[in-house]
Amino acid sequence: MSENTKTTQLIGRISALVLLLLAAAYGIGGSMIEYAFSSDPLGPRVVPVMLAILLAFFALIYLKFPGSAEGFPTGNSLVRVLAIPATLIVCVALFEPLGFTISIFLLTAVTGWIFGAPAKMAVIGAVVHAALWWFIFSFLLEVYLPTGAIFG
Repeated sequence: MSENTKTTQLIGRISALVLLLLAAAYGIGGSMIEYAFSSDPLGPRVVPVMLAILLAFFALIYLKFPGSAEGFPTGNSLVRVLAIPATLIVCVALFEPLGFTISIFLLTAVTGWIFGAPAKMAVIGAVVHAALWWFIFSFLLEVYLPTGAIFG
């Protein structure tokens, strides 16, 4: 359990500022979405901009009242915390050459392994997860999923 000290309040305020910057970036990105005027009365900008406003609102509250926060991770916890976004970045970079199914498989398998699943269970879960999303997108929603540049 963490204590409400000046250090944890500082960590909370830094986190709030990061969330505020993220909200600003998300709001700016959402407001730049171009669409046909006749497509929808509100357009596709509304949801990302509203989410950005909501995130900014809660970040400001958290900035004002940081409460207690956990300390910065160290050791094995820090490796896990950094491994998740690194895995996501690698899988997004591999999306075009490997396609949706293999990228989502790799993301799920590595994430499961990072969170402590045995390698065999992480692979089985990743196969099921990738197959499920492929089925949902391809057959139920009829959305084209890229197969990857190396697979044609």
